[in-house]
Amino acid sequence: MSTTPAQAEPPATPEQGAAPEPLHTPAKYALFGAVAVIFTVADQASKIWVRANLAEHVDELQIIPGFLSFIHAENPGAAFSLLRDSAYRLHVFGAFTVLAVLMIGNMVRTLPARERFLNVAFALVMSGAVGNAIDRVVQGTVTDFIRMYTEAPGLKAWLVAQVGTAEWPTYNIADIAIVVGLAMVAFHSLVLDREGQAAAPGGAAPAASPPAAT
Repeated sequence: MSTTPAQAEPPATPEQGAAPEPLHTPAKYALFGAVAVIFTVADQASKIWVRANLAEHVDELQIIPGFLSFIHAENPGAAFSLLRDSAYRLHVFGAFTVLAVLMIGNMVRTLPARERFLNVAFALVMSGAVGNAIDRVVQGTVTDFIRMYTEAPGLKAWLVAQVGTAEWPTYNIADIAIVVGLAMVAFHSLVLDREGQAAAPGGAAPAASPPAAT
């Protein structure tokens, strides 16, 4: 009596009709809004305190002697004083700010609701862009106050010889938020995203991959 060979079971496939991963949830936008608002308020509050308590280019509050202090500097340009002497700097900065806000808003809109890491990163970048934009609209310059430098003789002499200064350009909380946010986006793209691809079956990229920041 002959028997029919058992047929191989077909490979498992995703459940038909499974609900797609949600993109828009109240928690997602609440997290983004909370981070953006907190850092924007912290940035503006710190600048108001500096303008009220430290005379520009005169007073200095030592935080860590020989390394960190608070001063009052007004920067009409961008980072590293770029475009500070341009008559069109406010128009250029305004256009870049609007473009950045629109791009970040679109990237947040397309993020999966579970993607909290990038959500926070984009909120930080948004808060930094808005914080410095408020300064430019209200007073035409950006208030910087965090001064980092070194008085260590050997290190100071080496830095002056190599880069011409032993002091980092003065910055503010908005600048910190932008740098940290962009670093988080880069870390996600270079590390977390690759780990997710390696963990997926066959090394395929996850179905809901967040857009890359530009």
